[in-house]
Amino acid sequence: MTNQPKQMTLGVIVGNRNFFPDSLITEGRQDISELFAEMNIRPIMLSEEDTKLGAVETWETAKKCAALFKQHQDDIDGILICLPNFGDEKGIADTIKLSGLQVPILVQAYPDDLGQLIPSRRRDAFCGKISVCNNLYQYGFPFTVTELHTVHPKTDSFKKDLIKFSSVCRVVKGLKNARLGAVGARPNAFNTTRYSEKLLQAFGMSVQTIDLSDIFGPAEKLKDDDSRVKERLSGIKAYVNTEGVPDPKLVKMAKIGIVLDAWMQSLDITASAIQCWDSLQLNYGVNVCTLMSMMSESLLPSACEVDITGVVSMYALQLASGTPSALVDWNNNYADNPNKCVLFHCGNWAKSFFGPEFKMEYAPILGSTLGDENTYGVVAGRTPAGPFSFARVTTDDRHGVIKAYVGDGMFVDDPLSTFGSRAVVEVPELQSLMRHICKNGFEHHAAMNASHSAASLTEAFETYFNWEVYHH
Repeated sequence: MTNQPKQMTLGVIVGNRNFFPDSLITEGRQDISELFAEMNIRPIMLSEEDTKLGAVETWETAKKCAALFKQHQDDIDGILICLPNFGDEKGIADTIKLSGLQVPILVQAYPDDLGQLIPSRRRDAFCGKISVCNNLYQYGFPFTVTELHTVHPKTDSFKKDLIKFSSVCRVVKGLKNARLGAVGARPNAFNTTRYSEKLLQAFGMSVQTIDLSDIFGPAEKLKDDDSRVKERLSGIKAYVNTEGVPDPKLVKMAKIGIVLDAWMQSLDITASAIQCWDSLQLNYGVNVCTLMSMMSESLLPSACEVDITGVVSMYALQLASGTPSALVDWNNNYADNPNKCVLFHCGNWAKSFFGPEFKMEYAPILGSTLGDENTYGVVAGRTPAGPFSFARVTTDDRHGVIKAYVGDGMFVDDPLSTFGSRAVVEVPELQSLMRHICKNGFEHHAAMNASHSAASLTEAFETYFNWEVYHH
């Protein structure tokens, strides 16, 4: 099972006012076309045969552009408003209204050349952008602006804007269409992973449920020599070093993996959260951490302890970065360093988080009460130094809202002698983050990603979902 990112598709509105030079619009369209080709972004925009210069500046051209966008409404991830000159504020807003699209919007305006403030080269887009944004605000359309008020499309600054905006588009579209699988009941001891399905549904995220008995039953009926079991067993052994793990335990993992895959495929599940203890160990005799790791590595994130909002957090980070996420415990202080801590989980992190040394083991903590022989299946390894983003989405049922916190830090290579999936991270002002988590009722779980994606999540959550976001 895989869920690979697809090519970004943006609807492009080139704004024009007819008393500005035609050459500015032609140059702008060319700049955007070349930039999109370089960044592998598919543009949906009017041709020069559709309207004058392929731009929008009247009610009639707005209708034509809106009709084009409607034809591609299932493909368009976001809208870029390009202003080579002042632009027509009303035509641009009308285009979006008529299109019916509810996608992120980025507003870009060209800078003027101080030596060319002459009729043949003057743009006035610095001013026009303010008018366009005013109209978007009046019409009730949330939108994103570039880091610099005016910026040329061919600059590194705008390329960074576009990379960030593409991340925002993926997060918004992905979460609005997320189908989340809840496998088993929440462990009774974990009130912390309670959540509201109804609040999630209000933003397009639906939860599909299945009882563990409906997983165990079909898995037990599979024969050891079934070709599907052999194939899945080979996949597990190719994914992680299984030396020392009893073969019957690996076969059990293969069987339950087959059933999980079939259920997820039948309902188009995009992310899952599993009751990973203690029914699995007591009634089936393995941990499913490796299967969850494999799903997350394939960009089908899977979270522990039926933590549905935890896997929403994982999925959001994955959408922003295009790389796997993991669910972690904010687990241990790191000696007396107030800005470092240890992240830990039994062992379901995607293998992308590990260096070359990682393997399948049993879970010693769970094994102390459930029996070591019943807890084989964890992936044990250490995350090397690199970029680190964290995020947590939660449904605040007492106030009827969804809220989140996000931030960036670094994985570090400081010494750590322990077991399981583990990492040491450094986060500036970590103690203030911990205070915020505790005082605002957030869970002990967080999602992590090997990127710096906090800014993209903040923009997506605040601007397009209107969630309360703490950006650390």
